[in-house]
Amino acid sequence: MADDPRVLVSTEWLAARLDDPDLRILDASWHLDPERDAAAEYRAAHIPGARFFDIDEISDQRSNLPHMAPPPEKFVARLRRLGIGDGQQVVVYDASVVRSAARVWWLFRLMGKTDVAVLDGGFAKWRAEGRPVGDALPSHRDRHLTAQRQPALVRDVTQVAAAAKLGSHQIVDARTPERFRGEAPEPRPGLRAGHIPGARNLPFGRLLNPDGTMKDIPELQAEFQAAGVDLSRPVITSCGSGVTAAVLFLALERLGHRDHSLYDGSWAEWGSFPDLDIATGDA
Repeated sequence: MADDPRVLVSTEWLAARLDDPDLRILDASWHLDPERDAAAEYRAAHIPGARFFDIDEISDQRSNLPHMAPPPEKFVARLRRLGIGDGQQVVVYDASVVRSAARVWWLFRLMGKTDVAVLDGGFAKWRAEGRPVGDALPSHRDRHLTAQRQPALVRDVTQVAAAAKLGSHQIVDARTPERFRGEAPEPRPGLRAGHIPGARNLPFGRLLNPDGTMKDIPELQAEFQAAGVDLSRPVITSCGSGVTAAVLFLALERLGHRDHSLYDGSWAEWGSFPDLDIATGDA
């Protein structure tokens, strides 16, 4: 894999730069499993120097939907407290089944920050390679940070409904086939089962190798094409609550696709509205 500090970097790349004063590492672990406490796991063991990015707290808590993107001023305030500032290179990793680092990488992009990459293979690969791990909590010195929201990178329910009706964008759903087809219950209570009419299904795990690293570019292209996605057309990614949709977004970025956005509310929003049409099965 060719390292790209604006998209994806290897464990070797990060290990060689741990002492770089302009490097900031974020543990963005988030778990759908309520038995796992991401913050506690971070405190017990993390990559040296890493700060913890709380996806649920650094969100728009005025919304009744889970971890919606925060307003820029909240994003800036929280990141400054973590010692993140302009001109720094940020690397985000996770220890999550749902590959939540991609979500935080997308949030940075949404806020106009491009010097940020996901650690390929995450904490599991880092530890499997015997690289350094610690439990010391880094000191945080407030840094100046600016943000400029990029509205083209996110879609709301009205925009997605219009796209589904008009067919102007391809909607690609990262959930499992069973949830997409409406054959398995949603993990969040009160949601209908199924998918947005016209959506394509590309479970995010199909973009990953067995060791959790992202597949190479030809394989990624093949996975999108096998899912019926035309990579020459605009794409909106979706999932359960906007986390794994960011894995698809990350893959599209690697492919050089330039017209893609993320449906932040995803199925947590669409599935809760009884007046929105849903589809079941593979259609």
